[in-house]
Amino acid sequence: MTMLSNLAPIPELYVSYDSAQKLKMEAAELKSHDLSPRQICDLELLMNGGFSPLKGFLSEADYNNVVDNMRLADGTLWPMPITLDVKEGFADTIELGQDIALRDQEGVILATMTVTDKWVPNKAHEAEKVFGADDQAHPAVNYLHNVAGKVYLGGPVTGIQQPVHYDFRARRDTPNELRAYFRKVGWRRIVAFQTRNPLHRAHQELTFRAAREAQANLLIHPVVGMTKPGDVDHFTRVRCYEAVLDKYPAATTSMSLLNLAMRMAGPREAVWHGLIRKNHGCTHFIVGRDHAGPGKNSQGQDFYGPYDAQELFKKHQDEIGLEMVDFKHMVYVQEKAQYYPVSEVPEGDTVLDISGTELRRRLREGLEIPEWFSFPEVVKELRRTSPPRSKQGFTVFFTGFSGSGKSTIANALMVKLMEMGGRPVTLLDGDIVRKNLSSELGFSKEHRDLNIRRIGYVASEITKNGGIAICAPIAPYATTRRAVREEIEQFGAFVEVHVATTIEECERRDRKGLYKLAREGKIKEFTGISDPYDVPEAPELRVETENVEVDNCAHQVLLKLENMGLIAG
Repeated sequence: MTMLSNLAPIPELYVSYDSAQKLKMEAAELKSHDLSPRQICDLELLMNGGFSPLKGFLSEADYNNVVDNMRLADGTLWPMPITLDVKEGFADTIELGQDIALRDQEGVILATMTVTDKWVPNKAHEAEKVFGADDQAHPAVNYLHNVAGKVYLGGPVTGIQQPVHYDFRARRDTPNELRAYFRKVGWRRIVAFQTRNPLHRAHQELTFRAAREAQANLLIHPVVGMTKPGDVDHFTRVRCYEAVLDKYPAATTSMSLLNLAMRMAGPREAVWHGLIRKNHGCTHFIVGRDHAGPGKNSQGQDFYGPYDAQELFKKHQDEIGLEMVDFKHMVYVQEKAQYYPVSEVPEGDTVLDISGTELRRRLREGLEIPEWFSFPEVVKELRRTSPPRSKQGFTVFFTGFSGSGKSTIANALMVKLMEMGGRPVTLLDGDIVRKNLSSELGFSKEHRDLNIRRIGYVASEITKNGGIAICAPIAPYATTRRAVREEIEQFGAFVEVHVATTIEECERRDRKGLYKLAREGKIKEFTGISDPYDVPEAPELRVETENVEVDNCAHQVLLKLENMGLIAG
């Protein structure tokens, strides 16, 4: 009897232990690239066969074809560009045919790569084709334009060792380890469930039904690499999954963690997830409504239609080699005290449902989360990580022209919050930061950006540890403010306050005489005079300071914080 193809071992890109030791010695001489967290996720799945048939980072020909046609140059179905993006300065030092060492953030060599291609991609075109729009409200498009390097390198990879994970080690399996496990326990048909959210009762019902429908065993296969900014962190999620696993029959259900960097690319992502699950030995895959959708675009519309992902998957199902089980939207029917697919709800019965937004609101405000919706064990884990807002840390981020009154209002706010007590308050004012954190920085665009990033980093640490950070830099660039927001919102609220004093009024005040020097050309790149200021489009609060008392401005901020539930009324 031949082994089922989904259980036979698949090729990996690792060399033998002895070759790896020898390669490590030789690689010490090579030029090194330090991988970003996203690149480490990609490299791990390249090396362990999760991205089979890829042998390395895409060549230019493969990249172009993947972007335009969802296929490699040889015609093989592959929907997602897996590229090694680097900074221009580094790319300039690399010759084609050269080997480079790929290192993790601690400097450990994970692999070597032979650079066969080097090019500057058209990122706007990539965004249009892969994500459906060149719209920076999409997290992956924002990443493409504002985080990723300008130049792509392509070429085959030789794996030396796996990236090290210190968490949940027993739950992490390579494709071959999962295939071996399925062989050992005699599983032939395996349906995979992809998730980046905690599991609630509706998910359990859905996965039970999917396994029954496909007459298959169930693999819960959550992503623990990179998901969408603002998602629940993977440590909390995995603790939630472990709490729910007991609710499943042990003999028919298994859980394994997937170190994937998601792109939130909707339909293409669904096809990609299918190919990855096939490599992990699965035969069926649950594709949800708006699978891997990133939410709303700049116009407030969903990026993808609710069933676009299912349609694209269905079209390529045979080629993917995996059967789709479509996601029935499960709702709780009050009269029957159980879950039904939304299309099968008995007429006249009451449907109860709690959206993700509503769940977050209930957690934030410490409200009840009913047992029909989730398991007490899961709710307990979520409450540990996100206590009610009035007990969490947060950041108030003032932005505005030099001399607009940011520091003065920030100081008044700090004193008012300290008077209330309960949480430590830290003021990160422009001048304080310049003196203690950024004394070596000048005022070029690059240095000013770096200064804001440092403020954001410190504020995120304060927020994470339950304190209040008050920041008052000029922060003229919208992209930098967005990056700081994303960093802080992982841990607590980010309250942007635009101090909307006009440039004319700021120049009239000119306490430090800076505008005068800028007008005389003695200060280059001065915000509002010779350098732009991106006015915040939707700050949490806008305050006018002309003919308004400082006390009144600080009070407006306090009212906003109270309104958001961050301080008790």
